[in-house]
Amino acid sequence: MNAVAKPAATEVAKPAATEGKPDISRYTGAEKAAIILMCLGETAKPLWEMLDEEEIKEVSQAMSSLGLVPAATVETLVIEFVTKMSGSGALMGSYEQTQRMLQAFLPKEKVETLMEEIRGPAGRNIWDKLANVNETVLASYLKNEYPQTVAVVLAKVRPEHAAKVLAELPEDFAAECVQRMLAMEPVQREILEKIELTLRTEFMSNLARTSKRDSHEMMAEIFNNFDRATEGRFIGALEERNREAADRIRALMFVFEDLNKLDAGGVQTLLRSVDKSDLAIALKGASDALRTLFFSNMSERGGKILKEEMAGMGPVRLKDVDAAQTRMVALAKDLAARGEIVLSDGKAEDELIY
Repeated sequence: MNAVAKPAATEVAKPAATEGKPDISRYTGAEKAAIILMCLGETAKPLWEMLDEEEIKEVSQAMSSLGLVPAATVETLVIEFVTKMSGSGALMGSYEQTQRMLQAFLPKEKVETLMEEIRGPAGRNIWDKLANVNETVLASYLKNEYPQTVAVVLAKVRPEHAAKVLAELPEDFAAECVQRMLAMEPVQREILEKIELTLRTEFMSNLARTSKRDSHEMMAEIFNNFDRATEGRFIGALEERNREAADRIRALMFVFEDLNKLDAGGVQTLLRSVDKSDLAIALKGASDALRTLFFSNMSERGGKILKEEMAGMGPVRLKDVDAAQTRMVALAKDLAARGEIVLSDGKAEDELIY
């Protein structure tokens, strides 16, 4: 029960070490407890009631991230219930199932608090969780606290994270916090527990409720997958109802013409990866500037062949151009995610210095 719960892949079961008995040593104590409690269902209520809050939290976290647990592993873990389990097969641990099970024996408010923490930043304790909170978000909260409190918090998190948070705080306030850290005496356990409680109840709980994905960002991704006509129709309709929302979505969208922001190395990397037929069709509907960018980063022979291919195509349907451009944008995003190219959003911090 005191082992750290390791998240499992959602869809991939942990393989057995041998062809015979499954290797249950791959599961932590919290994960084993979660599997057994899931098997018991509501009959496990007396066991849940014997756990303290931290243990419930740890087992709940493990349960929500179990993914698929093979039936053979389940039977090994709860061999005394093998007859009952052999009929139901494998188990799937999920956030939703964990929430339903906890609601059977815990007050609604307590369940909501637990699930918010599970959904929030990962970590065994409050300090681990803070290490996974964006430094700007954490600094925005801490700047309203007493410098001494901030000093205690920054002394407890990793030095590299503390440095980033300090850089985000107002200069004078940050300097005062540094002074407090330099002169800090060992913190009394009662004071530390009070700070931990405040962080958990006021900051982390609120963060879990408010850190939902921005709806405009979600809609921008959806709009990126529309063909040009559909995108124009929806954007136009939205502009009539809420121009501000339409403008925000448009600003968040990454469209084919944004490839114009790639540097020479990025264009060449994309050219090496893209399907040549997609490239020819996509450039048929591109601006002169974007065509020039791509041709200027190709060999003379390669550019000539591509131009001849484009000329030989004749008229191309708009939907085919849209589809090819969409695939190129998706490829560019994938390359960016792997760190092979940089997709600039036009911010100063994305500019390259030579």
